Amino acid sequence: MNEEMRAFFTPPDLKAAKQRRRREVSVLEFDQIPEEMRAIGQGKKYMIKTYGCQMNVHDSETIAGILEQMGYEPTESEESAAVILINTCAIRENAEDKVFGEIGRLKTLKTEKPELVLGMCGCMSQEESVVNRILQKHQHVDLIFGTHNIHRLPHLLKEALMSKEMVVEVWSKEGDIVENLPKSRQDGLKAWVNIMYGCDKFCTYCIVPFTRGKERSRRPEDVLAEVRELARKGYQEVTLLGQNVNAYGKDFTDRDYRFGDLMDDMHKVGIPRVRFTTSHPRDFDDHLIEVLAKRGNLVEHIHLPAQSGNNAILKIMGRKYTRERFLELVSKIKKAIPDVVLTTDIIVGYPGETEEQFEDTLSLMKEVEFDSAFTFIYSPREGTPAAKMKDDVPQEVKKERLHRLNRLQEEISRRKNEALRDQVVEVLVEGESKKDPDVLSGRTRTNKLVNFRGPKHLIGGFAHVRITEPRTWTLRGEWVGEASVEKVGS
Repeated sequence: MNEEMRAFFTPPDLKAAKQRRRREVSVLEFDQIPEEMRAIGQGKKYMIKTYGCQMNVHDSETIAGILEQMGYEPTESEESAAVILINTCAIRENAEDKVFGEIGRLKTLKTEKPELVLGMCGCMSQEESVVNRILQKHQHVDLIFGTHNIHRLPHLLKEALMSKEMVVEVWSKEGDIVENLPKSRQDGLKAWVNIMYGCDKFCTYCIVPFTRGKERSRRPEDVLAEVRELARKGYQEVTLLGQNVNAYGKDFTDRDYRFGDLMDDMHKVGIPRVRFTTSHPRDFDDHLIEVLAKRGNLVEHIHLPAQSGNNAILKIMGRKYTRERFLELVSKIKKAIPDVVLTTDIIVGYPGETEEQFEDTLSLMKEVEFDSAFTFIYSPREGTPAAKMKDDVPQEVKKERLHRLNRLQEEISRRKNEALRDQVVEVLVEGESKKDPDVLSGRTRTNKLVNFRGPKHLIGGFAHVRITEPRTWTLRGEWVGEASVEKVGS
């Protein structure tokens, strides 16, 4: 491999990714697209396949924005695409299996269209084992880049177009914060806004601290400017994103400004709804609760991952809070915001989890009464501490526990939704229902999906809907028309 090519061969290094540097993170402005790349995509199309969390979705918006500045246009057709990028997730094994299945399937298209640039990015790119597997078994892939160097895409794509070798540039150590990256947002109604990157919690099951790097907060003035610009463009809702939004501002050395302060400033911005995800219970402080209780554009929905209801399992997970601390936090939130809707994440079948420990999780679910939950069977991820633990809960036991957990959550969700019968709720109307074009679909302030019949001009705005048929996961209702509404809930 010659010297020039080596510059575009930087594979991931797990050992380096595990280190945390004290070097202060700089804030850089995105360089404009190099002149020779500004029209490289003229008359050509791109396709991005996205797996994983909202952070990945937002990264795909940035990648799309960069490609469109290079002249490319989006397409839903693989056959017409000149560039296909797969933005990957490393959280669970089945997500990884899907990606490798997709890469294998696209080999035929790549053989038929050798000029096609096929690339992989996202969290899987940050894993040594993944990149090694592609180098050995999937040499039809042209380009691999990671989560820290998305802004380098124009340079990497140029090299992929010119080179006969696979271009690999994955920074194992997080870089600086890059502002003013272009974004191609789709619906003009709801937007994702990153407020920070990375995670320093090191839960034993999670690969994210290694794939996303250390916690780095964007400056509040940059976040607020982006949200104000979205408001000017007519967006009705923003979701503030971070692997752990509650840690926002902890890394600032020039100011005392935390997540509660940012939400207080968001409260003054003229955008109808502000959400955030995801929270870590350990960093959820009293000031934030006090600010959220002001309501206004701060919605009454909080996603609060519990993961387990048993202290011994929480300790093995490295969550750094107890069941009692979690319940105390829930009690504070409910006292400040009585109609709050809480949702959560739960993992069952963690290494060593006994039946009694699992029942502690069931009792936590009954006590808190989450409106909904994302539930998962534990599966080991290479590179995490838990992967070295004995995975001693049989698969059939894991499945049976997940089934019991889901049945309990369905009962609670149905009961919580039933309480909304005959209530009038505010719905942000997102569009036609996927199943019936005559039915409109949208979400309440608490993120519940509502389907109702109404005129098409309601799409993109707010409508008041009376709930007539609560279901387990969705609500059906009737539009109450343009009349004034006294009570707006959920």
